[in-house]
Amino acid sequence: MSSVFSPGLLLQWLGSLVLILLLVWSGLAPYDRITWLMEVLPVLIVLPLLWWSKHRYPLTSLLYFLIFWHCVVLIVGGAYTYARVPLGFMLQQWLELDRNPYDKIGHFFQGLVPAIAAREVLWRGAYVRSARMLNFLILCVVLAISASYELIEWGAALALGQGADEFLGTQGDMWDTQSDMFLALLGAISALLLLGKLHQRQLNALRPGAATS
Repeated sequence: MSSVFSPGLLLQWLGSLVLILLLVWSGLAPYDRITWLMEVLPVLIVLPLLWWSKHRYPLTSLLYFLIFWHCVVLIVGGAYTYARVPLGFMLQQWLELDRNPYDKIGHFFQGLVPAIAAREVLWRGAYVRSARMLNFLILCVVLAISASYELIEWGAALALGQGADEFLGTQGDMWDTQSDMFLALLGAISALLLLGKLHQRQLNALRPGAATS
């Protein structure tokens, strides 16, 4: 009975409920229905996958926490489109920027979360022995994911024409693709520098005595 009502499981239920409610809210009257679907599609895929794998391959609480907030960023971006999120307009005014920067938050998370996920998979599978090589491969994985996403955006632009503008969210920035990938790289570096030790402690708790050297 104690495992059924464990704090970790209760948090997973609560987090899932919040995400489902946000998905419903965002889907009621999104600014652009196609953009909403493309933005929240990762959430629709990941949420069931996490529940399916929670016993077969449980993740660290840190990774679950980061995935939750990444999903929130995606859902909010899907509801308003990234160029119209109110928080982005507030940041634009405070920082005196010439564009809504909310999409950059999304791309920062696109580096932050995959970096911890890649670190978890590579370490737990004992695929890499060297900590330096592990960090190098994590950065490579993050940049590959970021580049793949930019290719998806390019494909959407070709397929949808002007209809893809809301999904692309370039806001007239000719260097949008490069800055998106740079933000993902910054997110990955931040994850390794700021969250690496915490993540390692949680990994050690999952499999004691198998720390990366």
